[in-house]
Amino acid sequence: MTKKQKKVLIRIIIAAILVIVCYLIPINNPYLRLAVFMIPYLIIGYDILRKAVLGVVHGEVFDENFLMAAATVGAIILGEYVEGVAVMLFYQIGELFQSYAVGKSRRNISQLMDIRPDYANIEADGQIEQVDPDEVEIGTVILVQPGEKVPIDGVVTQGSASLNTSALTGESLPREVQEGDEVISGCVNMSGVLKIRTTREFGESTVSKILELVENSSMKKSRSENFITRFARYYTPAVCYGALALALLPPIVNLLLGQESHWSLWVTRALTTLVISCPCALVISIPLSFFGGIGGASAKGILVKGSNYLEALSQTRYVVCDKTGTLTKGVFEVTHQEAAEGFTKEELLEMAACAECYSNHPISKSLREAYGHEIDRSRVKDVEEISGHGVCAYVDGRMVAAGNRKLMKKLQITHIEPNKSGTEVHVAVDGKYAGHILIADVVKPGAKEAVTGLKNAGVREVVMLTGDSRPVAEAVAEELGVDVVRSELLPADKVTEVERLLAMKGRKEKLVFVGDGINDAPVLSRADLGIAMGALGSDAAIEAADIVLMDDDPAKIVLAMQISRKTLRIVHQNIVFALAVKFSCLFLGAVGAVGMWWAIFADVGVMILAVLNATRALTFRKK
Repeated sequence: MTKKQKKVLIRIIIAAILVIVCYLIPINNPYLRLAVFMIPYLIIGYDILRKAVLGVVHGEVFDENFLMAAATVGAIILGEYVEGVAVMLFYQIGELFQSYAVGKSRRNISQLMDIRPDYANIEADGQIEQVDPDEVEIGTVILVQPGEKVPIDGVVTQGSASLNTSALTGESLPREVQEGDEVISGCVNMSGVLKIRTTREFGESTVSKILELVENSSMKKSRSENFITRFARYYTPAVCYGALALALLPPIVNLLLGQESHWSLWVTRALTTLVISCPCALVISIPLSFFGGIGGASAKGILVKGSNYLEALSQTRYVVCDKTGTLTKGVFEVTHQEAAEGFTKEELLEMAACAECYSNHPISKSLREAYGHEIDRSRVKDVEEISGHGVCAYVDGRMVAAGNRKLMKKLQITHIEPNKSGTEVHVAVDGKYAGHILIADVVKPGAKEAVTGLKNAGVREVVMLTGDSRPVAEAVAEELGVDVVRSELLPADKVTEVERLLAMKGRKEKLVFVGDGINDAPVLSRADLGIAMGALGSDAAIEAADIVLMDDDPAKIVLAMQISRKTLRIVHQNIVFALAVKFSCLFLGAVGAVGMWWAIFADVGVMILAVLNATRALTFRKK
C-alpha cells in the first residue's frame, strides 16, 4: 500500500469513528449537530469537494466528484447528516479499493516485465565499472556475470552460459549460449561469465522496444473502452438533468393541482438517483479488465500492442500462416535415409557429408550436422562443385558424387526415386548407386496441436501460404491438418491471397496472418491482425505485427485467443452487471422504493464487485 493510500485509510478510520460517536451522542441543538457532523464529513470528503469545485471552474462539470458532492451536500442541507457523511465515506472506501486494485495490477505487470537492466559492466584496467546502459556505445565489450541481466543486444565473444528467457518468452526452459552466439537484452545469466560485444545502442535494443510496446499498449483503446467513454459523456449530464427534473417537476405539478408539494421528499429522491448514477464501475473496471488481459498475456510471452487488438483477436475466424519459420523450423534437417544394397545408412551419410564438407550451402550444413562427427578434410581431395547438380569429390580415394537426380543422369547412374517428399540428395560411390538422403524443413513441435486447437477454438479455415514447391507444401499441410494450402507464391502473391480471403469473410469476422515478421511485413500489415512468430530479437516483427509472440511456439496463437475471449467475457459481465444494477436502482430510487443506503450499495458495491471481477483477467490457466 502506498503512502497516499495509507493516508486515505487513516482518514476513513477517523471519519468512521467520528460518525459513530456523533450518531450515538444525542445532540438536540440543530446547529451544533450540523457542526459536529461536518467534522467527519470534511475529513473524509474535502478532496472530493475540491475536485468538484475545480471541475466546475474548468468547465468539466459532470463527473463522479460533482455527483458525490451534489448528493452529499444536498443530503446535509435536508438534515440527513448520517446519510450524507456515509455516502462520502463509502465512496472513499470504494476509491481506495479501486486504487489498490489498479496499483496491484500495474505492479504485477511491472514484475512480469521487469527486464530493464539497471547497469552494464565494462572492464577497464582490470577493474569492473558499472555504467548506465544508455551510455554504452556499439562495439563495446561488456561483462555479464551469473545472476545479472543482459543489458544490451550483442554477440558472445568469450564464455558460455545458460540464459533464463522467461521474462521475454514466458517459458522457463533456459537457452544455452556460447562464443559466437547472438544474445538479446532482458535475459538473465544463470551460469558462467559472458563477454558480449554490443551490436546496438540500448535505446534500440530488444528490451527497450518491448518495454515501449507494453507501455504504449494502453493508448490504443478497444471498442468497448471507446463505448464507455462516449456513454459516460452523455450519461452523466442526462442523469444530472433527470435528477434536477425529479426534484422540481413533481412538487411544481402538485402545487398547480393544489396539493401538498413535498419538496424534501422529491429532493431526497433526486439526490438518491445522483448517488446511484455514478458510472465509476464502468469507467474503472473496463480499462482495468483490458489492462489485466494485456498483462496476463505478457506473462505468457505474448505482447499485445493495444486493447483494440486484444478485443479483435476474440473474433478470429480465419488464420493464415506462413510455412517457413511459423509452422516449420525454417532449417533443413535430414529426415530420411535409404541405402542401396552393399551400403549402410551410416556409410551413406558419411560419404555425403565428407563430399559436401567444403560447401556452405544449407543442404551441405544439414548433412554435416546429421553426420555429427568432426570431418578430417585431408581425406577429401579434388572437390568439383557442379552448379545446379551437386558435388563430386574423392573421399579416402573413392569417387563420391552427391547431388540431385540431374547429377545422377549426368553421370549415367541409375537411381531410385524416393516415395517421400523433401529435397533429394542422391549418392554414388565409384560409379555405383549408394542410396539417397531426404532433407526437409521440419515441422515444429506442437504445430499440429496448434492447428487442431485453432479449429476447436472456432476458426473456420486454417490456410498455409508458402513459396515452396507444391509437393513439399502439400506434405506439410497433410501432416498438420491444414484446410487450405497455397504453394509457389511470391510475397506479392501472398498479399493477393489474403485480400481474396478478406473479401470472402463476414463483416464482424477477423482474419489473422501469422508470419516471421521479416519477409512477411506486407501481409502482416494487410490482414485484420498480424501476429509475429519466432520474434525473439526481431525488429521487423515487433514493428510490423499487432501481436508479438516472444518465442516460436505456434500453440501461443490459441493461447492468445483464449486470453482475449476470457478478457472480453469479463468486460461484458461488468457492463451488463453494472448497467442492470444501476438502471434498476435508478428506477426504484425515483419512485421512492429504495433510499440513500441502497444508493451507496449501487455505487460503491457495484464498483468493488466489478473491479474484483476485472482483476481476474491478470491470471490465466492454460486449458
